[in-house]
Amino acid sequence: MSVKAQNKLNQDLRFSVDSLLKISRENNSPIWREIAVALSGPRRNYAAVNVGKLSKICNQDDVIVVPGKILGSGIFDKKIKVSSLFISEKALRKLSEAGSEFIPLEKLAEEKPKGTGVKIIR
Repeated sequence: MSVKAQNKLNQDLRFSVDSLLKISRENNSPIWREIAVALSGPRRNYAAVNVGKLSKICNQDDVIVVPGKILGSGIFDKKIKVSSLFISEKALRKLSEAGSEFIPLEKLAEEKPKGTGVKIIR
């Protein structure tokens, strides 16, 4: 566990950071380490991405990770797989209406341990 993650009070966040670091070490995958380090830092540095921005910069069937939270502002019309630490109810509803899938960070890291094909959006 990184020193910064030890100071986090949220147990789920500490678990997420630990599991991402473990997957990164075991599979020699720098993408999961980068996300874990971003989540270990202050909350004010987390990414906050609206679904409208995701719709503009993502392609159909992309796998996206947002090291922070996904918010529901904007129009979303693509089918993607997306993962983040937090997601608003409105964003989750818009994603599911478009046929997209939201999965937790740890589950995505287990599905794609090497991180191939995964894009980080900040």
